[in-house]
Amino acid sequence: MTVIGIVGLPGSGKSEAAAVAREAGVPVVTMGDVIRQACRDRGLDPATHHGEMARTLREENGPGAIAEASLPMIEDHLDGADTVVVDGIRSDVEVERFVAAFGDGFTLVEVHAPKDLRAERLDLRGRDASAEEGGESMEERDERELGFGMGEAMAMADLTVENDASLEAFQSTVRRLLSDGPDAIADEQ
Repeated sequence: MTVIGIVGLPGSGKSEAAAVAREAGVPVVTMGDVIRQACRDRGLDPATHHGEMARTLREENGPGAIAEASLPMIEDHLDGADTVVVDGIRSDVEVERFVAAFGDGFTLVEVHAPKDLRAERLDLRGRDASAEEGGESMEERDERELGFGMGEAMAMADLTVENDASLEAFQSTVRRLLSDGPDAIADEQ
């Protein structure tokens, strides 16, 4: 059993790493889906209320609320798969919850990219409302995420994958991580 958690600032490449996992047949649990569903359940647009809902869920149910809501999905996938990827860890509390649940079977991977490259990617993906459209600026998103404890979570990473070259190079690194394990790429980073 292997659970690979992915952490990184917006636009760093977490979703791309998850896409590579899906293409390889590895189940992915996206923690942001918990937040998007909570938005829909409360009649809110996830594109403009995602950050607000993330804060609300943590205020209502504690800092590990989203990890707790994700655990049953991860466990369900582990019934039929050796490896599961968890996309979108946001805090040290979430990391600690996954370590408590999966022990040595849990590996935390930070995906890192420079700020200017992250900004370009966020513009290109068009998934989130811009500040002009009622959403958050990149600086506001970074500040929110770091406020959840993401900086502490990134510091806890077992491995950092730099995502500052080509898309193909990043995808290749993620495929090696999934097929050969963290040690296979740790020496390259």
